[in-house]
Amino acid sequence: MRNLLLVAAAALSTTGCGIIYKQPIYQGNLVREDAVSKLQVGQSKQQVNALLGTPSVADPFHAQRWDYMASQRIDRVGRTETKNFTVYFENDAVTRWEGDYFPAQDSKLATQTVRQFGRNLPKEKKKGGGG
Repeated sequence: MRNLLLVAAAALSTTGCGIIYKQPIYQGNLVREDAVSKLQVGQSKQQVNALLGTPSVADPFHAQRWDYMASQRIDRVGRTETKNFTVYFENDAVTRWEGDYFPAQDSKLATQTVRQFGRNLPKEKKKGGGG
């Protein structure tokens, strides 16, 4: 009985410390490397939106600048890594872009998510050709 209480007390005391598990957190836009390689000077906002998606920050004071921000926390300590990627426009056409992003994070995240949580969609059932 004493050993059972000791194990229970140890388990309860370590759950709040984050020793057991902390779920990884990904937030923001995961900008794809192939999408950035397709960016060109002179593209319209509509073309950039098709490549990169809607910007994370819609700043009314800087309408000619789109900011794509992403952050990830994957370790147990809770350190967060943040990346900012900015596209600059002039007369609604791309003039330049700069910043960092997680280049292969989208595919890596997709494979890790399936491994950690399983597939979101049910497996397709084979249709039998009953006669």
